[in-house]
Amino acid sequence: MTEPASSAFLTDLTARQLLAGYAKGDFSPFDVTVAVLDRIETVQPLVNAFVRLNADEALTQAEASAERWRRRRPQGLLDGVPVSVKDTFRQRGLPTLRGSRTVRTGGEGPANLWDQDAPAVARLREHGAVLVGKTTTPEFGWKGVTDSPLTGVTRNPYDLSRTPGGSSGGSAAAVALGAAPLSIGTDGGGSVRIPASFCGVFGFKPTYGRVPQYPVSPFGTLGHAGPLARDAADAALLLDVIGGPDPRDWSHLPPAAGVSGPLTRDGDGSQGVRGLRIAYSPSLGGQVAVHPEVAAAVRRAVGRLAELGAYVEEADPDLTDPLAAFHTLWGAGAARLLQPLGREQLALVDPGLREMAAAGARTDVREYVAATEARAELGRRLGLFHTSCDLLVTPTLPITAFEAGRETPAGSGQRRWTAWTPFTYPFNLTQQPAATVPCGVDGKGLPIGLQLVGARHADEVVLRAAHALYVSGAARIPAPSDSC
Repeated sequence: MTEPASSAFLTDLTARQLLAGYAKGDFSPFDVTVAVLDRIETVQPLVNAFVRLNADEALTQAEASAERWRRRRPQGLLDGVPVSVKDTFRQRGLPTLRGSRTVRTGGEGPANLWDQDAPAVARLREHGAVLVGKTTTPEFGWKGVTDSPLTGVTRNPYDLSRTPGGSSGGSAAAVALGAAPLSIGTDGGGSVRIPASFCGVFGFKPTYGRVPQYPVSPFGTLGHAGPLARDAADAALLLDVIGGPDPRDWSHLPPAAGVSGPLTRDGDGSQGVRGLRIAYSPSLGGQVAVHPEVAAAVRRAVGRLAELGAYVEEADPDLTDPLAAFHTLWGAGAARLLQPLGREQLALVDPGLREMAAAGARTDVREYVAATEARAELGRRLGLFHTSCDLLVTPTLPITAFEAGRETPAGSGQRRWTAWTPFTYPFNLTQQPAATVPCGVDGKGLPIGLQLVGARHADEVVLRAAHALYVSGAARIPAPSDSC
């Protein structure tokens, strides 16, 4: 065995590099888990990315994994790799509080069944992953930033005065800071892609049903589950694991063939994009005011896709503003979510969520059906759009990270988080796969994201193009400083 690796080195490695190191005996899952737990202890007081650590169990899992690797009998695709879990997923033995003071830690009933894993967590266990802790979320994952009445404000690793985005903000901040190379999050209107973009990591919202879920999202079929990772190849590996079937989700898709293998065999990434037809929409036909630094960084990355052999043409999908339909469906979900709460419990809820739920409670059945019809029409238009292009490329967000503890940027005049996320939530309505790739930083050093959107079920195409950007160097940005 080689000399023991330093903790800092181990927390900088991707999941694939960790697995390669385990196979060669360079270091063990126990070494890596100790390093990751130490890293979490260092960064947690700064960014508040974790609800709780699972240190004792994680070390036990790591010891068992180390023994399997010593016997050269790894258990699965992620044996010994530390993974964090957003605190909206059930994890056996730990309370899932979802950022809310209304969830009782010792109660009984369907909301508090902590003796079982969510499907994605169950798959992680089956593949030998080390579950290091649960990450922060806004209350019930309702908004695009991460602060909650229960856990307070989560902060951006690149600037502690700014938000990491949300609702999977704790997961994105953790991955960016080396507090485990992988995390699983949820995305109902951008909640994986928004924080991944703000924190400079890779985030992927697969086609709806690719990752089974139980319980279902309070926001219905808008809610997806997906990976956050250091790069696209790691995310594909994680998707191979969490995309396994689960009988508790009646809407899950059949298992896809392994998507990670072809990515790692494509040396320079060009095989992933050569010949792809890419529609580049810098502002959705002028509907979105994009910050000039964001626009310039995305345009440079699109140019790199063209250099790698993609056919790129500026073209705008017909996204006649779907915000009203999204708000109707989102508000109805919020209303149903809070319906069982009494007056005293409602007083504990995030005021913005209460406001959205109140609006949802005023929605009548005709408005709801009209929203579902508008959603179907949007899906039809996007389906036709993708008959002439393989991928749609946009900025992930029109801005970079703003002040922490706010739902919208100061002075913007915006009331809801959806006002500054026009590129993300439409593709929850259509259930298409969409990823965000870091493509630069602004003048303040804050990450900028590029979004890749594929036709439904074209998850592999999205991942291939994202991987090409990584291996070509277009998706590499400076890491956050050790002191955040």
